[in-house]
Amino acid sequence: MALDLTTISVALLFLLVLSPLATSFPLNITDDKPSAYEVLQGYNFPVGLLPKGVVKYDLDESTGRFHAYLNGSCSVSLEGSYQLKYKSTISGIVSNNRLKDLSGISVKVLFLWLNIVEVIRDGDELEFSVGIASASFPIDNFYECPQCGCGFDCVNGKVSKLRIKSSFSSI
Repeated sequence: MALDLTTISVALLFLLVLSPLATSFPLNITDDKPSAYEVLQGYNFPVGLLPKGVVKYDLDESTGRFHAYLNGSCSVSLEGSYQLKYKSTISGIVSNNRLKDLSGISVKVLFLWLNIVEVIRDGDELEFSVGIASASFPIDNFYECPQCGCGFDCVNGKVSKLRIKSSFSSI
């Protein structure tokens, strides 16, 4: 069956008319699932508890059990001799104002790497627990996400200063 000139002309006209609509409304199917950072905010935590680059996550809303996935491990240096390390998978249990049973995040205190096992929000402060000790920080330290390798001030290449309320004690 041969196509005549009229059929081809109509098909071309159809494509030309729909072409602008196709660019205005892409045919990509998007996932309306909130980002890991938005979920964190939904539990009253700032986005800066997670580094930039979370590629996916899963959350069991009935138990609060979650996993956040990065492309690889990540470290962030903060002024005041603190360094953070994130494994490629961060997990724990989230509830309003509390992250517990955490794994995949550690902090360097003096010469020791300690796992952060719990974070509790108390008003405008976040208390980080490593099991045997805890430290409190003003929440505004965590309004932005740190970037792997350079922390919070990647443009100027400076190590970010972390304001501290109380340092890790009892170690």
